[in-house]
Amino acid sequence: MAGFVNAVKKLGRKIAESGTVVEAIKKKAMERNKKIVLCEGEDSRVVEAAAECVSEKIARIVLLGNPEEIAGKNPEVDLTGVEIVEPAASPKLQEYAHLLYELRKAKGMTEEQALEQAKDPTFFGALMLKNGDVDGLVSGACHSTANTLRPGLQIIKTAPGVNAVSSFNLMVGQNKYVDDGMLVFADCGLNPTYTAEGLAECAIATAKSAKEIAGLDPRVAMLSFSTMGSAKHDLVTLVQEATKIAKEKAPDLALEGELQFDAALVPEVAALKAPGSKVAGHANVLIFPDLQSGNIGYKIAERLGGFQAIGPICQGFAKPLNDLSRGCKEADIVCAVAITALQA
Repeated sequence: MAGFVNAVKKLGRKIAESGTVVEAIKKKAMERNKKIVLCEGEDSRVVEAAAECVSEKIARIVLLGNPEEIAGKNPEVDLTGVEIVEPAASPKLQEYAHLLYELRKAKGMTEEQALEQAKDPTFFGALMLKNGDVDGLVSGACHSTANTLRPGLQIIKTAPGVNAVSSFNLMVGQNKYVDDGMLVFADCGLNPTYTAEGLAECAIATAKSAKEIAGLDPRVAMLSFSTMGSAKHDLVTLVQEATKIAKEKAPDLALEGELQFDAALVPEVAALKAPGSKVAGHANVLIFPDLQSGNIGYKIAERLGGFQAIGPICQGFAKPLNDLSRGCKEADIVCAVAITALQA
């Protein structure tokens, strides 16, 4: 994900010398010195990313897998400093199995089932995170999103006051309508349906992520095909209700809705369609009304607009847990580790 120079004006003003958004994120992660577990030691991309993260001091890494198999498959990778743990042979297995049993016994899980489940690397990693032995988890390079999120939802669970996990993408690029060199899109990759309450939660969480991860001063636009009541439809009403809820829950947040995409970004359009708005024409956090529009929107920006898409990045878990694309590259994994460290 590296290589796009001078992509952002505001991101990490104190570390502006880093030159790229990803390098800035890495540098901020280095300052945190967090411990992140990578669950897929069987994947060479993950192994290489683990080595790079430790070598560059982006994070301390626990890599799950069989040490001999990892070394045998990746003889050229220097894993000095990477802690390799085989779940089935770990001295913590019984402790984690008991923790899992306590968490899931009300759902009918037996102690024997918990012991077997705890040997699964993703469950083992989630139990490490739950137990406080690591600060964050990254998985999904060779497993489905469901395999990553299921342990997260069952073990880590959502943060207090959050009803649903959502995701966001950092969209990095230069455009005359993008003041900060970066936009934040949500939800583009995780939650297929939203209630008004859920959409409001997603907006508030994404604004928080934009500030903490990207260093932005969030200006949130709740997107629709209508601007300030210009169209009447149940889909518009959903966004209007979400906007109202979000404003009630986060009254100090700069947030407006409903806004069309051009009204959110183009000052001249905003002056016509939403005069007096402090967000319209200058939004940098864009909340799509559903997963379809969000997923389509970020891919249009990426493929036709030339923006670099970083993510999707999960938010709403009680502790940081992120999913990778199965088509990811080593650099994507390193970036995911850095972002996870910043979420911790």
